[in-house]
Formats: sequence, structure tokens, C-alpha cells
Amino acid sequence: MKYIISIIKNLIPKDLHKPLGRWRIENCNKQINNKIDLSNEDHCGPCGQYALEKIEKIEKIEKKNKEMYDLLEKLK
Repeated sequence: MKYIISIIKNLIPKDLHKPLGRWRIENCNKQINNKIDLSNEDHCGPCGQYALEKIEKIEKIEKKNKEMYDLLEKLK
């Protein structure tokens, strides 16, 4: 009986380990593009272009938020 159970267990496929982190399979185009940008940044060295673009984007958002806040304060 134990022999039959062991054969059945060997025939049933086991769960495959899914790669984690950078090696997992992405389904979202935004995540794929982000992964490509980061890998290019790693490959090219510390040129920092990606980081500079992100910092610039954050600064624009903060400036826009400050302008909206100032406008709301004037309306009060």
C-alpha cells in the first residue's frame, strides 16, 4: 500500500517555485518598462540618468501640489 501511495505522489506534479524579485515574470507593461529601465541603469553604471528623471518628476509633482495648496488657501 505504501508503495502505491509513493508512486502516486511521484506522478502528481509538484508546485514549481516561482522566481522572486527581478526574475519574476511580469504581466503589466508598466512593470516591464520599469524593470528594463532599472536593468539598463545597472548595466550602464552610475550615470544616474534614471534617478535624475525620477527626482525631476517628484519635484514637478511637489511644485504642482504646492500651487494647488496655495490656491486653496487664497480661496478661504
